[in-house]
Amino acid sequence: MTAAAPARTDTGWPPPPYLAPLPAVTGADGVRRFHGLSYATSPGYRPRLLDVHVPPGREPVPAVVWIHGGGWLDGDRRYPPPTVPVELLHGAVLGAGLALVCVDYRHSLEAPFPAQLHDVKAAVRYVRLHAGTLGVDARRIGAWGESAGGHLAALAGLVRADAHGSALEGREGVPEGDSTVRAVVDWYGVSDIEPLLARPVSALATPPGTPPYPDPIESLLGGPAAERRDRARAASPVTYAPGTTPPPFLLVHGRADQVVPYSQSEVLARTLTAAGGEVTLRPVDGADHIFQGSPEVPAIVAESVDFLRRHLTA
Repeated sequence: MTAAAPARTDTGWPPPPYLAPLPAVTGADGVRRFHGLSYATSPGYRPRLLDVHVPPGREPVPAVVWIHGGGWLDGDRRYPPPTVPVELLHGAVLGAGLALVCVDYRHSLEAPFPAQLHDVKAAVRYVRLHAGTLGVDARRIGAWGESAGGHLAALAGLVRADAHGSALEGREGVPEGDSTVRAVVDWYGVSDIEPLLARPVSALATPPGTPPYPDPIESLLGGPAAERRDRARAASPVTYAPGTTPPPFLLVHGRADQVVPYSQSEVLARTLTAAGGEVTLRPVDGADHIFQGSPEVPAIVAESVDFLRRHLTA
């Protein structure tokens, strides 16, 4: 049963930690769209926003939280990777009768880990709190992310307050409530950061004359170099699988990925299997990062949506 959402309060000081949903806009296609909802606000940071797209038909419907990539340094909730047209992603999710929740989160040079996980969990709590208004089934929420977003989706699926304490839950936005998800799709996300600490960032090289791209992992972890290994373990999904019952996972990864090695998904698959979880590892032959060079993108999207639909409507 979903708790009633508190009334919206936009005035006074300090500012509220989140804002109740604005009214939806219904398109000619019958899709109800809530744009730019402030799921978390805190002084010194931009408001964290999410969009909700709800398909026409009987409500409430299961929801998929989409988490963008960008090396934890970049990216935008409104844009999938360039190899995945937005119409393909949105159309596949909505066509399956699922709501799509697209979230922004703090980038690593705004705040290091675990700020990004705190934001994703805050977004899930927000959707649950306002599920009645949004037309979403609060019991049936899954996570799907690509690259840095895949890493965060995996963490959202594995980190639980009852098993790992409250430090990784955060108190951003809606400060309390259930932040778990029932299924995870992780596209080419990092799962074990420690082995990557000494890896050069050659795949992210920038053209001559432009400022160097910040090291994504160092930027994510923050803190002094002496503490980086401990921070890497704390930010790695493989740390949290043992001793829990993981939700079902679909891992999709290009075998020729030069940014995040394919072995990162292999080690997560092994760890989830050892923990008794249901996991499917789907290699994409010849595909680089963001599935570049692969003609299989439409099939990968369809497989990912079908996985979420099956597990969220079971």
